[in-house]
Amino acid sequence: MPLLPSPTLPAAPPLGDPEPARLSWADTLRVYLEPASLRMLALGFSAGLPLLLVLGTLSFRLREAGLDRTTIGYLSWVGLAYGFKWCWAPLVDRLPLPLFTRWMGRRRSWLLFSQLAIIASLVGMAVADPRTGLTAVVWCALAVAFASATQDIALDAYRIESADVRHQGALAATYQTGYRIAMIWAGAGVLWIAARAEVAPAVTGAAATAPGVLYQQAAWTTAYLVMAASMLVGVLTVLFSREPVHVQLPPSKNAAEWLRSALVEPFADFLKRYGKQALLILALIGVYRISDVVMGIMANPFYVDMGYTKDEVAAVTKVYGVIMTLVGAFIGGALSLKLGVMRVLMLGAVLSAGSNLLFAWLAGHGHDVTALIAVISADNLSAGVASAAFIAYLSSLTNVKYSATQYALFSSMMLLAPKWLAGYSGAFVDAYDYPTFFTATAFLGLPVLVLVWLATRMQGPVKP
Repeated sequence: MPLLPSPTLPAAPPLGDPEPARLSWADTLRVYLEPASLRMLALGFSAGLPLLLVLGTLSFRLREAGLDRTTIGYLSWVGLAYGFKWCWAPLVDRLPLPLFTRWMGRRRSWLLFSQLAIIASLVGMAVADPRTGLTAVVWCALAVAFASATQDIALDAYRIESADVRHQGALAATYQTGYRIAMIWAGAGVLWIAARAEVAPAVTGAAATAPGVLYQQAAWTTAYLVMAASMLVGVLTVLFSREPVHVQLPPSKNAAEWLRSALVEPFADFLKRYGKQALLILALIGVYRISDVVMGIMANPFYVDMGYTKDEVAAVTKVYGVIMTLVGAFIGGALSLKLGVMRVLMLGAVLSAGSNLLFAWLAGHGHDVTALIAVISADNLSAGVASAAFIAYLSSLTNVKYSATQYALFSSMMLLAPKWLAGYSGAFVDAYDYPTFFTATAFLGLPVLVLVWLATRMQGPVKP
């Protein structure tokens, strides 16, 4: 069955979205059962699996192996590969892979290549012992991060080219669903597997609490090998999928022309198509998620300071919260299809900023699990709606000729300013208090509302 709902795609999608067709709710929700949506669910799982295995889960493993926290902190820089993926996105967008591209096409070849690299690197992390071969673990983790970022580049392009603008919200929702399921599997699942693969420790009592004493390499080898095997979900999906409709690219006469077309033209194309609107769009991309990102850094310290136990936090925020985010993503995808992306983009901005005020209320309310459930429900539903609409919006901005490069740039930009500002969140809480901090993060969302409103007013046909 063809991936595309129509035989051709526009060379330059318009800013925002066209007037949405009137669909019944049944027809609107049925989009999630279409083959393209189900494929994106599986590919989202493949994209979400590696992230925690080189960040959160790896930190747990290294600490259990006896590494000091300072070293573990430095090793978290492995994740910077995801923030700079736009640097090699032009190569993924334009460079053919020997044998792979001729056999599978431009997008699927890069997807399969990166997935095989992730599997091989995870196997390397599985067999390397951080107590005696930390260097090998680090190099394999770097390889996983770079291969995973490459998969993200190719997958974003594949998703954008697999459907028209109006269907991007639904694809974004199923992608997020698969991604978050994978994060649960790579977070809680890998710890569960490692715990059950352990043998009875030879040391008991107080001595058993020392870092490194209870570390069992065989258990972690089993867990990481299972994670490597789990990547076969993505591999099989790629093998049994079709390449999106091919966008013909003019042949390059020489290396200089190829570099210009691969590195310069994707960025020049965006500026040419949107002109003065480009600055507004880039500003909106850079700050849309600022309320959530800045607030999120202090969320876990807040739970600890409020006296919530690990079990309470795990059950409410890590399991129930993920479910609420998925529900929000589906709502956001459905609303984007029915009402249009720009309207839902504004709704998501309002909800994301407003939900932070609930944390300010919770800070004054005190320890109350029922109240925490209510706040997490509102916050994660809001985050899901905003994420689905934002991904659909970013997808609508790209030109299918340069979709991998342009989307990689957009998705990297959206975290730079928020992540930088979030670094000061702890100092702010120390100087003031949690209610003031959460209220301030809500007010950070006000410029976002203005930018969305301006972007909606300025939307329309762009220059070809």
